[in-house]
Amino acid sequence: MTAAIAFMRRLRGALESGVELPVALSSAAAGLPRASRAKVERAVERLGGDYEEDEWGFDEEFTEAAFPFFEFMYDRWWRTRAKGVNNVPGHGRALLVANHAGVVPWDATMIGVALLRNHPLPRYPRFLVLNWAFELPYASVLLRKLGGVPASQHNARHLLEEDQLVAVFPEGVKGAGKDYSQRYRLQRFGRGGYVELAIATGAPLVPVAVVGSEEIYPKLGENRLLARLSGAPYFPLTPLFPWLGPLGAMPLPSKWRIEFCEAIPTAHYGADRANDQRLVLELSERVQETIQQKLYENLVERGAAFV
Repeated sequence: MTAAIAFMRRLRGALESGVELPVALSSAAAGLPRASRAKVERAVERLGGDYEEDEWGFDEEFTEAAFPFFEFMYDRWWRTRAKGVNNVPGHGRALLVANHAGVVPWDATMIGVALLRNHPLPRYPRFLVLNWAFELPYASVLLRKLGGVPASQHNARHLLEEDQLVAVFPEGVKGAGKDYSQRYRLQRFGRGGYVELAIATGAPLVPVAVVGSEEIYPKLGENRLLARLSGAPYFPLTPLFPWLGPLGAMPLPSKWRIEFCEAIPTAHYGADRANDQRLVLELSERVQETIQQKLYENLVERGAAFV
């Protein structure tokens, strides 16, 4: 734990000094144990070298090399507890549907860690990310390598037809941009496009409730000018960001709880029911109500966010 904390401090210091990410990672890894250092160095090498990836840029070897860092965030920084992982199918197509918070998709990565660590048949989830995030420096490369895919019906359907595990966040920008006072109050789940997709492909819907992610960047306001300049749908103002510069972008160490709820089968409806708006609305409301209820339950179970 001490080595990991020292690594993060060195990484932060290097980034604050203005060096590029690969150089910062190599410098910060100098004090890690040999095995951990080798994994970081391998990840850095692959940022600029030849590697095997799928059509969206997912790089399993890179993800494995980066996994110790995400384990640290999962175990130590956010003290995450997960339950219900066996509700996620161990093979075949499935659609994870979760609440979402913040510009950076930490919740997607922690859902992935929960499954890889706790599921008897671990698998990598592919998570859909809003297109603007892929235009940010370095973020585009990292998101793709870790399993992020530009959000679209076409991409999601293609992944499901390949029997992949896909994670979607139907709140979209409305959820990610909520003020701190509105945390854990789900926004409307769009028009149910993810349900249409599930029915059309016969993929089961797995509601996922994530508690903890909505405290890591407490949004107190936003700056529209900076949002336009950065190309982001909004630019959050938090108690630390942008006042403390890069340091203010560090997520706060809230306690997390992730619950994978009972899967809702869709294959028995038949693909032709994907256009049945009454059925789509019914299932969408069922998923949203399930997540909202589990959010309340896990908030009570977790207790204070930062203790």
